[in-house]
Amino acid sequence: MEVIAEMEKGWNEKIMFSVSEYKGKTYANVRIYYEDDEGEWKPTKKGVTVSVEDFATFREHIEAMEAFLKEKGLL
Repeated sequence: MEVIAEMEKGWNEKIMFSVSEYKGKTYANVRIYYEDDEGEWKPTKKGVTVSVEDFATFREHIEAMEAFLKEKGLL
């Protein structure tokens, strides 16, 4: 797994953007991680994994969400 970016979500959570391979296929991941009692960051089940083939469509939907939020004055 290669971490591309991360952002804080809360005092012990962060959202990690990464790329990984599984069974010869490449995936883009956006997943929530939490910090355990030993200070290690561990993944939760909360997140999304998209194949690189579907990433362009995923990005279009994120852009549509951004446009909607701007239209409503939320961004």
